[in-house]
Amino acid sequence: MTVLVYDGSLGGLLTAIFDIYEYKLSDASVRKAEETSYSLFGQTRTIHTDEEKAQRVWKKLEDKLSRPALGQFYKTYLSELPGIEDPLIRYVRYVLSAKGSVENDYSHPDVLTVQQTSRKVHREKHRMEAFVRFQLTKDRLYYSIIQPDFNVLPLIRKHFTDRYADQKWLIYDSRRKYGLFYNLEVVEEVEMEFAINTADPSQVAHLLDEKEELWQKLWQQYFTSVNIPARKNMKLHIKHMPKRYWKFLPEKQPVKDNRIDPPAAA
Repeated sequence: MTVLVYDGSLGGLLTAIFDIYEYKLSDASVRKAEETSYSLFGQTRTIHTDEEKAQRVWKKLEDKLSRPALGQFYKTYLSELPGIEDPLIRYVRYVLSAKGSVENDYSHPDVLTVQQTSRKVHREKHRMEAFVRFQLTKDRLYYSIIQPDFNVLPLIRKHFTDRYADQKWLIYDSRRKYGLFYNLEVVEEVEMEFAINTADPSQVAHLLDEKEELWQKLWQQYFTSVNIPARKNMKLHIKHMPKRYWKFLPEKQPVKDNRIDPPAAA
């Protein structure tokens, strides 16, 4: 078996697929560099991302797949599941070898894998769009820390750019160590390292705008007021809002006093 080692990028994966066809590698596996365990058995080749090769493979897929199916391919890649590259390669082989459309042939195991995995990533995308909670810093930057199961930042980029076009914001994926920064003009990918634990409110308090605590208490108060104890269904609640997201949600944080006192009478 030949193991093709790539840099983890979509362009790198497409380049690897191009090389599989170019060198007629019938028994090849593709892995990210950090997932590769080198062995005396088989051959290992390093793939250097080539945008021209990648574009040629993508064009072939565009010719054979509908736009939704292309989206499923991309979302499956973004899942970053260990070894997901091999089902994607087999999927591409099947698609390119078929005379007609096979994107809905769920009897084929790799088509089914792509369909099921892309659905999981799509659900995570919608959850992030719903669960992102911005906090305002003293320098007027709205920031949010997230830890999604899958690499969904590329998928939520347009949603937040369209919805929050009038303010600077940063959404940072602490698991993958990169984020999206919008500067009122363009969105850029940024890589950052924090010297503090951003999930610990006590360590970020000095960075926040003086009114941020007030806004969070107002949000917590609203959340409490609309909650109807008699209709509480924790099983359903956790299904729609899994506990792994709670540490980043202000409404789920314990507070000593959630009341907002009314202004004094004149």
